[in-house]
Amino acid sequence: MTTFDPTAESGSEEEKPQGQGKLKEQKQALKVLDVRQFTVSPDDDDIRIDRWFKRHMEDVPFNVVSRWSRTGQLRLDGKRVSPGDRVNAGQIIRVPPAEIERPGRAVKARTDLSQDQIDFAQELVIHKDKAAIVVNKPPGLATQGGSKTNTHLDGLLDALTYDAKSRPKLVHRLDKDTSGVILLARSPGAASYFSKRFSGRTARKVYWAIVMGVPDIADGIIDLPLSKQPGSGGEKMHVDEENGQAAKSRYRIIERAGNRACWVELQPFTGRTHQLRVHMAAIGHPILGDGKYGGKEAFLTGSISRKMHLHARRLRIEHPDGHNLDVTADLPDHFADTIENLGLDLELGDLPLDEKKPGGKAVRKQQGRAHAKQIRKDKRGERRGRGENEGQPVKAGKPSKRVRADAGKATHKKALPHKVKTKQALVKKPK
Repeated sequence: MTTFDPTAESGSEEEKPQGQGKLKEQKQALKVLDVRQFTVSPDDDDIRIDRWFKRHMEDVPFNVVSRWSRTGQLRLDGKRVSPGDRVNAGQIIRVPPAEIERPGRAVKARTDLSQDQIDFAQELVIHKDKAAIVVNKPPGLATQGGSKTNTHLDGLLDALTYDAKSRPKLVHRLDKDTSGVILLARSPGAASYFSKRFSGRTARKVYWAIVMGVPDIADGIIDLPLSKQPGSGGEKMHVDEENGQAAKSRYRIIERAGNRACWVELQPFTGRTHQLRVHMAAIGHPILGDGKYGGKEAFLTGSISRKMHLHARRLRIEHPDGHNLDVTADLPDHFADTIENLGLDLELGDLPLDEKKPGGKAVRKQQGRAHAKQIRKDKRGERRGRGENEGQPVKAGKPSKRVRADAGKATHKKALPHKVKTKQALVKKPK
């Protein structure tokens, strides 16, 4: 019996084909041994299989996953699968043998955190449970990295692993100069759960801001579509009535500082980039310190800080355990100092949170019924008027108000020929 030795350099013409065949068989046997199988966990239920690889096998790029799918090497419960197919808890994913890394391909390694960085990150935590971590982000710290951003919250998340198997994941973001509540998910399942609450707009976010001047309407809705401003490289947003994405915000005045500024509560009902900043600037009351959208008019003189005065004060969101997670974040020093310098009362800040957002399904149905009822009533009045006033001069009556079914506010949609009129027409006063 001939034993193949892969180091042998010579042999008869008849021995070579036999040896090559055995080498092929050995390689195939090794491949079978190296095939890996993974059971889908409940946390990964109903995610795309390419997302599963991103979560659990970060070193496998998308193009490799696609190639494995095309060649039938990637299997789900023994069947061929596409990268976009979804997996269910308990299913078996068959993954081909690991490929030898090609020369010159750099693998990005995560930098170890210093003890000071670990301490700093852990000091930001204001809530922790088995599914979520909530931090109070300071102003000036970016949420994620960029071309010129090396220090950011995402880069500190290794410090917040605690007893979990993996680092927490960002569920949403705040602008670099905005402070306050940021939610982190401690598992892929929790990340999926919380993300659906944000995308479904059931999460309630409350911001505090100091704005320039005092709006005429104390409690108003701003309903203005937004898009990226041309020529800004995507760094700036603007109001775009024709092509913008729908954006709606609510503001409520908490307290005035004379006529030069006031403290407001803001609630975004949609999640557009810089939404609150653009909306407040659009109605003529930019956020204090927001030179990007308010220009030089967004600053006060004297000892008032020139930093942005926008703070994510509160977040209320459904928790995977079935209860509501409701957390608040304290103000940063510069904002608290401004509250004191302007003579405002900090205890007035937390206004009652409405149980339902304006414009919800129940509200729209109720308003639709009310509108239809009003139309029927007006028609009955017209018929009676024709009978009673026949032969008499007709007096002009007061027209009924037309109610917007989607917002629950009196309609203020007008042509926008003049800047001042525009700002007055943008705010809708609650009925």
